[in-house]
Amino acid sequence: MEAQQRKAAAGEAIQLHAAASSGAGVAPAGPTLISPGMEPNPLCKALPVFDLRAFLAAPDSPGAARLCAALAACLRSCSALVVRDPRVDTADNEGFLSLMERYFSQTAEAKMADVRADLAYQVGATPEGVERPRCLRDPAILAHAASLVPADQPTIPTGADVKWRFFWRLGERPRDTRYPELNAEPVVPAAFPEWREVMDGWGGKMLGAVATVAEMAARGFGLEPDAFTSRMQHAPHLLAPTGSDLAAHGQLGTVYAGFHYDLNFLTVHGRSRYPGLFAWLADGRRIPVRTPKGCLLLQAGKQMEWLTGGVVKAGYHEVVCTEETLAAVERARAEGRPTWRVSSTVFSQIASDVVLQPLGPFAAAPRAVEAYPPTPAGVQVAEELSMINLKSWQRSTDP
Repeated sequence: MEAQQRKAAAGEAIQLHAAASSGAGVAPAGPTLISPGMEPNPLCKALPVFDLRAFLAAPDSPGAARLCAALAACLRSCSALVVRDPRVDTADNEGFLSLMERYFSQTAEAKMADVRADLAYQVGATPEGVERPRCLRDPAILAHAASLVPADQPTIPTGADVKWRFFWRLGERPRDTRYPELNAEPVVPAAFPEWREVMDGWGGKMLGAVATVAEMAARGFGLEPDAFTSRMQHAPHLLAPTGSDLAAHGQLGTVYAGFHYDLNFLTVHGRSRYPGLFAWLADGRRIPVRTPKGCLLLQAGKQMEWLTGGVVKAGYHEVVCTEETLAAVERARAEGRPTWRVSSTVFSQIASDVVLQPLGPFAAAPRAVEAYPPTPAGVQVAEELSMINLKSWQRSTDP
């Protein structure tokens, strides 16, 4: 009975959304507000806010089933969604941002001690000028960008990203794995005794929100509730803040993170202190991402696209210097605050040894298995890392 309710609610939400957004040559306006637990987003009309309290209070109720279906429909049509999670305290995000501003403000020499290039930069720091957006090597992404209407086209970078990054592992390591490099122990910077507590605290809360959204999405798509979360156990989840030095790279139009999709399952962002993030909805519209206070932004990654057979597309995004960014820099200088743009980001992942393949009804779609063949997540991640200059790897060398 419960499975039938999930499938019925999923079909209802998708049909209502399709009816609301149909029309030749008309871009869909975004998910229709059809369920309690949803509210308009005053900063970004295309992405309504999903309040997770309704689901957490009664996950098996008919109302929760409708909310899950609407959430799944939003992922399908937008590749992104915004949530409010009562378990996530924005004060923790502020503490995390302040810690990372101090970290990135260190000298390059001090940060280089935390670099682990031998581990494909999958723990510790990645210096600016190392990661190269996939669009610089993938003709298909460039063709996709060129196919967009001029107003929605990205700023194509000419070289590597001018950002630092830090990868902090979240959750338990797997006992046995064929991909130890992707599951290495985290790096703790020497000058920050509070590091582990702050990183685990904020990262753990964001990862908890992702797990709830993953269960809701599975229910909304008519899958078993743990279809996604069971595959996320002992995965190499990463708290992955980037740091862009706006004093050194504060020219209008500077690309901090070039046009790309994320390789993981679901990415979750807390609010940054500096604007500049743009995302593309599934219909090709480019929108500035403005997340209301107390909310989190989630974007679908390549692993979700794989598991849904392409029904949910990995969401493209970029970070560039805008007039709003420069205005925020001037305010920070006037207040004596650091001018490093820090992202508050967690990359949730599927466990490295789990085989990625379209699940349940997604496997029945035409050419789904051909487009998304059975592939260990560790192999998929390694291939993606090689494309963005973080790892030298060939599929034939994988054990």
